[in-house]
Amino acid sequence: MAGKPPTGDPVQDAPEVAAPQHAAAGLPAIGHTLRMAQRQMGVKRTALTLLKVNQKDGFDCPGCAWPEPEKRHTAEFCENGAKAVAEEATLRRVTPDFFVAHPVSDLARRSGYWLGQQGRLTQPMYLPEGADHYEAVTWERAFDIVAEELKGLGSPDEAVFYTSGRTSNEAAFLYQLFAREFGTNNLPDCSNMCHESSGSALVETIGVGKGSVLLEDLYQADLIIVAGQNPGTNHPRMLSALEKAKAGGARIITVNPLPEAGMERFKNPQTPQGMLKGTALTDLFLQIRLGGDQALFRLLNKLILESESEGAVDHEFVREHTHGYEEFAAAAREADWDETLEATGLSREKIDEALRMVLASQRTIVCWAMGLTQHKHAVPTIREVVNFLLLRGNIGRPGAGVCPVRGHSNVQGDRTMGIFERPAPAFLDALEKEFGFAPPRHHGFDVVRAIRALRDGEAKVFFAMGGNFVAASPDTEVTEAAMRRARLTVHVSTKLNRSHAVTGARALILPTLGRTERDVQGSGEQFVTVEDSMGMVHASRGRLEPASPHLLSEPAIVARLARRVLGEASRTPWEEFEKDYGTIRDRIAAVIPGFEDFNARAAKPGGFTLPHAPRDERRFPTATGKANFTAAPVEYPELPAGRLLLQTLRSHDQYNTTIYGLDDRYRGIKNGRRVVLVNPEDAAELGGLADGSYVDLVSEWQDGVERRASGFRVVHYPTARGCAAAYYPETNVLVPLDATADTSNTPVSKAVVVRLEPK
Repeated sequence: MAGKPPTGDPVQDAPEVAAPQHAAAGLPAIGHTLRMAQRQMGVKRTALTLLKVNQKDGFDCPGCAWPEPEKRHTAEFCENGAKAVAEEATLRRVTPDFFVAHPVSDLARRSGYWLGQQGRLTQPMYLPEGADHYEAVTWERAFDIVAEELKGLGSPDEAVFYTSGRTSNEAAFLYQLFAREFGTNNLPDCSNMCHESSGSALVETIGVGKGSVLLEDLYQADLIIVAGQNPGTNHPRMLSALEKAKAGGARIITVNPLPEAGMERFKNPQTPQGMLKGTALTDLFLQIRLGGDQALFRLLNKLILESESEGAVDHEFVREHTHGYEEFAAAAREADWDETLEATGLSREKIDEALRMVLASQRTIVCWAMGLTQHKHAVPTIREVVNFLLLRGNIGRPGAGVCPVRGHSNVQGDRTMGIFERPAPAFLDALEKEFGFAPPRHHGFDVVRAIRALRDGEAKVFFAMGGNFVAASPDTEVTEAAMRRARLTVHVSTKLNRSHAVTGARALILPTLGRTERDVQGSGEQFVTVEDSMGMVHASRGRLEPASPHLLSEPAIVARLARRVLGEASRTPWEEFEKDYGTIRDRIAAVIPGFEDFNARAAKPGGFTLPHAPRDERRFPTATGKANFTAAPVEYPELPAGRLLLQTLRSHDQYNTTIYGLDDRYRGIKNGRRVVLVNPEDAAELGGLADGSYVDLVSEWQDGVERRASGFRVVHYPTARGCAAAYYPETNVLVPLDATADTSNTPVSKAVVVRLEPK
């Protein structure tokens, strides 16, 4: 039997702490997965559901965007994927009676963990102006409320349409189509907060804002560098790919301020040998100081240029396929050893060892995630990674390339479908030709600009397709105050989260189908598609009966809302789109290159690969027509005396802002989240902070404004010297709204200068 949701909110600030682990997965992962799944779904439902995750005839995991191999295991899911599925396929229900018992003022005091554990939303809920209780409404009434507010705006740009990565390609395409036909490009999405820096750097340097490798490339690589990423917690199925790469002879360099169990040893639960012994994945661990990655890759580039090894620089590739080499090379040759050692905290011996591994590799891949993208100098850092790969011809050959690892299952697909506040003119031209209206051409709001607009009264309606915007965004107090200034906030959701308790004057919660559920429309049973982190597009078909007869699919919600708002003036066949998602895919095929014959290709088991000119043809669609070397000053954060650099990160019982439990098994944390991981030597220098003592985290910024997160337990932990770590969203309060990466405007969450004030 599935367990009931918790009634009391558990204490999260009194954690138990043990030594960190040095291996990931294995029997403990299986046991933990099954216990959590059975608590949510029961035994039979657990078996029936998990066996369909990531299968060719099943549904795409609502967790991370890691791709599936062609040959799939019966259990093609990881521990965190199973948790995501269990919370969606749970037997727990949030009915209108729940909202009678729990006013918004009560929900606002609850933890994100408690809210998420209550179960699936079952009916549209409305919070009238001045009220403290949500009340059940019909779908027609809900759409009337949204239409009333949207039609009453002074300008379409007073509306914000946010998107989470869980949205399917079909829903995302309709969503951006509706927003643009309504008249705005205000389409912020979760990419603005994670891999926007990657896209900004890659578009400029190679012409495509996506990774250039497929799974097969990892298996063929000689060297894989995993920088600023923790696959063991954030993308656990990546460990299987790294294990296979190691079996094929690849070596792995891990660049991270924290030692991570998954990169030390992976005990593959899918094989007997993996369970018993496991595979040591990391050959060289570079325990880098936060923000020192650009300096590291700049020095490696200098050393490659100066190397006497034959073929150290691929001069033929550089000559035929790149631009800007001389300026880059001049800047690289200026790299300074002493400055690099200061910026990185690494030893000369470690960097020399990394260089030897680089020069011995003919095929190199660099993978990265938030540890590179959420710094002020994130875009120059990723450009330097591209320089590093271009120098040895490691883009456009098998077993080599750039590999930004996306964190949410269809976040890359949403962007492909046009969820972007700064759309390309060619995309808007195609949209205009296909649908016969003139889409707006001026740029819209990204996440940070949307919050500013809400704060300043320039935006009045906030509509979110999935996600937990309030908890995911920086500067928590500012974000919450901004949301409360809105006339109307609307959230299309499967479960409760913090954003439902921080509302505008009026608020709606619109419950939607999950990936696990059957989607039956007028023309019959439907499927949707998603794009993974490597540009593979495939179908997703839910099998479970919906959690409630009152749920609508995301495409149906958008189509009905569009009909209600746009009315007879719209020539777009919204009703047809709702009845048959194949008609949506036909229009996607007409608008977006690479989706030709979309319906037939999507029906093929396993899906298809989108074209990628740098990977497929060594063709670089940049302004110069070639891959661009770049030269930027080396930057890294300064660390004042008596302070630490704090990175925000996930626990192992967490996916983005969704908290599955209060443990972080691999780091030795149990039953709590308010912890700060500090190197013991730093703790001693900071006044002798004992393990188990409590502190406030106070962030310091150049504007002189301090922000405080109270009551964190100090955990002595083997972090890089001068660095600390704590979980988000609890620490989002420490990051100012205006502290963003240059060019990408991504919030800076990975090198926050903090002082630790003892309680």
